[in-house]
Amino acid sequence: MSFDPAIFIYGLIFVGVLLAVQGLYLVVFGKSISLNSKVNRRLEMLEKGVAREQVLEQLRKEMSQHMKSRSIPFYSMLADKAQKANIAFTPAQLVMIMGGMTVFAFVGLTLLTEAGLVIRLVVSVVMGVGGVFVWVNNTANKRMAMLEEQLPEAVELMVRSLRVGHPFSSALNVVAKEIKDPLGSEMGVISDEAAYGRDVGEALKAMAERLDNQDMRFLAVAVTIQQTSGGNLAEILHGLAQVIRSRFRLFRRVKAITSEARFSGMFLSGFPILVLIGMNVVRPDYYDEVSETAIFIPACLVVAAFLIANIFVMRALVNIKV
Repeated sequence: MSFDPAIFIYGLIFVGVLLAVQGLYLVVFGKSISLNSKVNRRLEMLEKGVAREQVLEQLRKEMSQHMKSRSIPFYSMLADKAQKANIAFTPAQLVMIMGGMTVFAFVGLTLLTEAGLVIRLVVSVVMGVGGVFVWVNNTANKRMAMLEEQLPEAVELMVRSLRVGHPFSSALNVVAKEIKDPLGSEMGVISDEAAYGRDVGEALKAMAERLDNQDMRFLAVAVTIQQTSGGNLAEILHGLAQVIRSRFRLFRRVKAITSEARFSGMFLSGFPILVLIGMNVVRPDYYDEVSETAIFIPACLVVAAFLIANIFVMRALVNIKV
């Protein structure tokens, strides 16, 4: 029985690519860029003595730069996720990082494996580009989940500020100071924009569209309606906070109910691939007798088609609209 360690070396190099991208991000922009920072990034920049105008300009640039790059053919696949993740790297820097990670993976494959040049080139490109995409996608999912969880608390904080007599602009400023990232810096930008004359409802609507968040749209609509027709904004936002919390509980319940089906889908899609890898590790010559037959390649294509179809079918079964 022979054992080929190349599979594990490939996996270790890919993990190294992910860690290298995350480490580079923290080194360039500091610890405050991480989502678990106790002080949001806007406040940390202000505490360092950066002028309020410069902080606003820097954050607005970071929040909109990826939206402006959706027209780039190759980068358009990454732009939406990078926008939701609020990646501070510019699109050009992300492309350069992909190239750097590709070189990093190629050097690792050259030093640690005996694969041919073509295989090393193809695998290194997949690792470099795929590693950055996986990192951006994970960051976007984590950031959006944290933002959705923070929003009810932020709205309730606005309600308390309004009930003690503060204007809405002051309530936004309180949220910007008390709430951690990602929502803290987002609300801080809106507070600064309102201070410089931008309509608050318009700013909230722009943020909701940029983040593609339905609860933020509700908040923007509530504020806009109150500005145009009047009413008790504190009571409106109190009701909105209850609605958001109810929606959040419902989403969690649906996620719990469908967790078994989602796990089954991932297992059914991934298990054949894991078996194939395991068989090639344990018995590299297992398919030698049939690999030269005329039906081998068509059979592999049929199996791959069924695996891909299984992914879409299982995703459709658990994609419950709420």
